[in-house]
Amino acid sequence: MEAFEALRTRRSIGRVQEKEVAKELVEKIIETATWAPNHVKTEPWRFFVLTGDGRKRLGETLARIVARDMDDPTTEDNQRKIEKARKNPFRAPVIIVAAVEPSDHPKVILKEEYAAVNAGVQNMLIAAHALGLGAIWRTGKPCYDREVSHLFGLSEKGEVLGFIYVGYPDMTPPARKIKSVEEVTTWIDKE
Repeated sequence: MEAFEALRTRRSIGRVQEKEVAKELVEKIIETATWAPNHVKTEPWRFFVLTGDGRKRLGETLARIVARDMDDPTTEDNQRKIEKARKNPFRAPVIIVAAVEPSDHPKVILKEEYAAVNAGVQNMLIAAHALGLGAIWRTGKPCYDREVSHLFGLSEKGEVLGFIYVGYPDMTPPARKIKSVEEVTTWIDKE
């Protein structure tokens, strides 16, 4: 797939088949993240691949986080919310957890470490699309909870930045309408 076509046609794919994704494809997707720009060449990204029963620990962690923030987790409605959180990691056969481990290098600006990982995630989304896979970058309040960072053994400075759900598409994404270049661009050519 040509680069501009991949960029133009990539969409978030929230529904995927349970069909297994080959390890080689997942590794190829992650490799593209490591090509992202990163100041001072710190390579601050860390990736954790969850498949099969490996998704259970994340589900249990998400369920605990959701329950912890409830006044009364025992109500029927709240029990449904907790169970939904527990099942979330099973919406795709592969989850790539993207995290940042910031460098201590004196020239590094913390925001740039996050930007590098986010650029890597964008590379992964485009790579998945180019390989005929569907992917969606999911976040939300529980994603950034310290319990999730601890689950993956990150340092106190490290943080999970998202869950990339990957699988074979089981949906046709809707057409996307975006603002024109003119609407989002200001040219400055004079003082």
